[in-house]
Amino acid sequence: MSATQRPIRIFLEAVTKNGISLTGAALTTAAGILFLALFVIESIGFSGGPYLGILSFVAIPSVFMIGLVLIPIGMAWDRRRARRAAERGEAAPGLPVVDLNVPRTRALLLVFVGATIVNLVIVSTATYKSVEVMDSTEFCGKACHSVMAPEFTTYQRSPHSRVACVSCHIGPGAGWFVKSKLSGSWQLISVNLKLYPKPIPTPVHNLRPARGTCEQCHWPTKFVGDRLKIFTHYQDDESNSEIKTVLLLRVGGLQGRTSKGIHWHVDPGVSIRYRADEKRETIAEVELTRADGTRSVFKKAPADGAQAAVWRTMDCIDCHNRPTHIYRMPEGELDRALSEGRIDKTLPFIRREGAKALKADYASQDEASAKIGAAVGSFYASGYSAADKTKVDAAARELAAIYSANVFPSMNIRWGTYPSHLGHQDSPGCFRCHDGDHADADGNVIANDCDKCHTVLAMEEANPEVLKTLQP
Repeated sequence: MSATQRPIRIFLEAVTKNGISLTGAALTTAAGILFLALFVIESIGFSGGPYLGILSFVAIPSVFMIGLVLIPIGMAWDRRRARRAAERGEAAPGLPVVDLNVPRTRALLLVFVGATIVNLVIVSTATYKSVEVMDSTEFCGKACHSVMAPEFTTYQRSPHSRVACVSCHIGPGAGWFVKSKLSGSWQLISVNLKLYPKPIPTPVHNLRPARGTCEQCHWPTKFVGDRLKIFTHYQDDESNSEIKTVLLLRVGGLQGRTSKGIHWHVDPGVSIRYRADEKRETIAEVELTRADGTRSVFKKAPADGAQAAVWRTMDCIDCHNRPTHIYRMPEGELDRALSEGRIDKTLPFIRREGAKALKADYASQDEASAKIGAAVGSFYASGYSAADKTKVDAAARELAAIYSANVFPSMNIRWGTYPSHLGHQDSPGCFRCHDGDHADADGNVIANDCDKCHTVLAMEEANPEVLKTLQP
């Protein structure tokens, strides 16, 4: 026997001559084989959903580790038994003899196997249901109410209000499922010990790339061509005059053709990276790699404090940074409420007075509800006593609801805390790059030509001619 084989044989003999080590070796071997099999299956493209992660990356590794722990415990216990037997002048004890010819032994074995199966079913079901509950929208939004109340409130008003939180924050596959649970463990600690910042900083830097979440439903080449967009605004005059802006948005082109428009930025033939500050609001450098492999780097001088930031590959959420948890500005909320009839536009100066009431500083949402109602009521009582009190009260309630849906003083969330980069109304948005100040080594700049993304068909007009043509 070679020198290499002897230690292996000694180890195998030590492991297999006592029940504890033998059980540990069996558990470790079975768990290792099963883990490798599931890992290979997932690597070749099979996705069993996030709950497969419980088996692949939680349950099986746990069994593997338990087995590893049992092996040395059994070996130490066996050596102790042998030493005590030697002290008594007895032979070293061996493995217990299980004689299945004995009726009592067979009965005990059947009871043990049956109980084990029942326990496995109970534990598996409980584990599955517990993870299912923890992945539910209600758990995400309500379990840590003080922290998540703003996100849950804005989620319920968003275009994705019927999409489960885990669909965007985790997506398919076991890998990101496990990452989210590890991250959630720290979040649980920080909530209980009140270690979380106020407001919660954004963006989330460890968020899964959009191709693994957003593009399960959306993808750039699905939205092509030009889209007509009509924005309705109201002025601050007595009659709350309605004006409209009409844009023709150049959304993008089909994959495989010459890309143009907004979705050119994420065309499969184009790669864009950028370097920015932690909030991704000040962009110092942009690197463009074209379909033919040529590369250009556009720098802005000075770098505006973004020197220490890391590079990031651009994807959907760099523009659509608030696709679900949307915090709107007071003017936009008022325009929407007036347009949808939630606030009666016949109330004189309601656009102006509503904005004034919303922008005032309040210590809490309860204080805001009381003072907004008082301010609006006082204005109409003093200057427009003929105004319909029912309409005034309804407007006051809607204004309070608008405030409570966007401003959370307890979390230091105010108007504009979380701006949207989609467009350039609430933040610099597109102009973070398209400002005419980012230039490459040859002096070429990132264009700030508005017509590359949209054509203005009407700008804040009362009765745009284009709409008379489009809407008979």
